[in-house]
Amino acid sequence: MIANHLLLVSCCGPCSCGVIKHLVQEGQSFSVLFYNPNIQPYEEYNKRKDENKRICELYNVPFIELEYDHERWCDAIQGLENEPERGKRCDICFYLRLLRACQYAKEHGFDAVTSVLGVSRYKDLEQVNRAGKKASDAVGIPYLDINWRKNGLENLRQALVKELDLYAQNYCGCHPR
Repeated sequence: MIANHLLLVSCCGPCSCGVIKHLVQEGQSFSVLFYNPNIQPYEEYNKRKDENKRICELYNVPFIELEYDHERWCDAIQGLENEPERGKRCDICFYLRLLRACQYAKEHGFDAVTSVLGVSRYKDLEQVNRAGKKASDAVGIPYLDINWRKNGLENLRQALVKELDLYAQNYCGCHPR
């Protein structure tokens, strides 16, 4: 048991499926939070949300969707639109999303927050963890920087993506180039 009641921040079904199944098998009390104002177009946002929700329903895990505030995200990353993957735009994006998640967790009685935002090999896990720590410090709720790629979870994730025929996107969410 990682926490009494954990909030798992998810970007999409393919990144979260292995972690969700693992936490269910471990008997962990948790909910999945979908807060991704970076994803666009809106149709793409809905596809990812629906796939994530489908996985939660399959494993009987509470699914929470927060507001889609793409304008707030655009304001936050203004001037950084052309930053490369893993650049300064990602620092702001991760922090914005994890700060909102930590606020939600504190307001709703969760004991800790963790995320799958760094599961993809295209993401810098340390960058995600720095943003999580900063958000945790700002709000006063623990952020658990767990490497969800280890201990067979990457293989489980890949197998579930195929087994569940999950929609897998080819970009993180911000404007595809």
